[in-house]
Amino acid sequence: MSRFVVEGGVPLRGEITAAGNKNAGLPLIAASLLTSEPVTLRNLPRIRDVHGMLEILCALGAEVHELDAHSVTISTANVNRTELDRKLSGEIRTSLLFAGPMLARFKKVTIPHSGGDAIGRRRTDTHWLALGALGARLDPAAGGYRLETEGLEGADVLLDEASVTATENALLSAARTPGRTVIRNAASEPHVQELAMVLVQMGARIHGIGTNTIEVKGVDELRGVDHEVWSDHIEVGSLMVLAAITHGEVTIRRCAPTHLQMTRAMFRRLGVETEIRGDDLIVPRKDRYVVEEDMGGKIPSVKSGLWPGFPSDLTSMATAMATQCAGTVLIHEWLFEARMFWVGALEAMGARLVLCDPHRVVIVGPSQLYGSEIRSPDIRAGLALLAAALCAKGTSRIDNIEQIDRGYEAIDERLRALGARITRE
Repeated sequence: MSRFVVEGGVPLRGEITAAGNKNAGLPLIAASLLTSEPVTLRNLPRIRDVHGMLEILCALGAEVHELDAHSVTISTANVNRTELDRKLSGEIRTSLLFAGPMLARFKKVTIPHSGGDAIGRRRTDTHWLALGALGARLDPAAGGYRLETEGLEGADVLLDEASVTATENALLSAARTPGRTVIRNAASEPHVQELAMVLVQMGARIHGIGTNTIEVKGVDELRGVDHEVWSDHIEVGSLMVLAAITHGEVTIRRCAPTHLQMTRAMFRRLGVETEIRGDDLIVPRKDRYVVEEDMGGKIPSVKSGLWPGFPSDLTSMATAMATQCAGTVLIHEWLFEARMFWVGALEAMGARLVLCDPHRVVIVGPSQLYGSEIRSPDIRAGLALLAAALCAKGTSRIDNIEQIDRGYEAIDERLRALGARITRE
C-alpha cells in the first residue's frame, strides 16, 4: 500500500498535457474482440484499469504488443476462451464491456461480478435487458453472469436508464448483429460518441451518434483500426480545479475544448474563469474566488446531469473548490447515493459544510483547510481530497492512493512538475 505526503499552500504553475480518456480507452479495448484484424490504440493512459482490461484480453487468448508507453496493438484472432478471469474481472467494473462483443462473436460469455468504485449501488440490469432484447439469455450464475444465444438479431432496444456502459455494450453487440437495431434513451457522452465513431471506421453502420437514439445496421465482419484516444475531459476539469484551488496559473494542453462547455459554465459559478486558446485551456492566477449567486441573491447550485450536463465525475472536485470560494453553494450529485459521503474528511480538514442527505451538500466558504490524515475512498473523491491537501495549511497524508492511480496517470509526478510538494511513500 502506498500513500501521498502533501505539503500544502504552493500555487501550481506551468503547463500540463491532458491524458487520454480512460472511459473511451476501456470500451475500445473491448471492441478489439469484434475483429480478427489488429487494433492499434494510441494515447491510452497508463493506469491500472487499462492494464486490467488488457490482462483480461490476454487471459482470453489475445495478443497485446506494447508499441510505446501509451500505445498498444491488440490481436484477438486466437481468442479461445469465453469465460473471463475471475480475479481480474473483480478488480474493474468495465469488465462488463466484454459481454456485448463476446456474444456477437462467440454467442456465449461468462462474466464474474465486476469491481469498481464504492459510490453506491451500480445496477447492471440495463446491460442484460439490452442484450436480452437482442436475443441473449441470462443465467445469473453463482459469482457472476452467464449469457448465451443461438444468434443475436436486430431489435428496438429501450434502455431503462441512460447508462453509459450499457449503451456501449449495446453498440458493441449490435455492430455485428444481423438486422437493424435502434437504441433509445442512449447515453451520448463524448466517450460513447468516440466508440461509435471508431466502430464506423472499422466498418460498422451507425447513425445518430451524439443523440439519444442510435441506429445500427449490423455487418458480418469488422476490420482493424489505428486510433488515437481523445483527451480526457474529466481530467481537464480536475486539473482546472487543482490550478484554481492553489491560486496557481496553469495551461492545459490538448484540452478537448468542445467537451468542456458545461464544465466551464459550472466552475464559473464558483468564480473560476478560464480561457480557450486553440486546443489549450488557460487557468489564470486569481487571488479570490466568489460564488456567483442566482438572480435575486438566491443560493446557486452545481448539479450533475446527463450529457451535455455537468459530469457526475466532477462533482467531488466542485465540492473541494467550493470550500475556497466566498459564498454559499449547493452541490447536488443525484446519480450515485454514496458519492458524497467522503465530505466528512473535508469537514475534518476545516471545511464548513452540511451534508443534507446522500445526494446534497451545502458549502459555505471560504474556509482555511488544515493538513490531515486522509484515506481515498474512490477515484474522484481521492483526487478531490488531494486538491484540498494542496491548498491546506500544513502536511497531509493520503492513504489508499491506489484508487487515485486507477483514474489518473502518475498524478504525483505530473503535479510535481507544476511545483506541487507531493511525494509517494
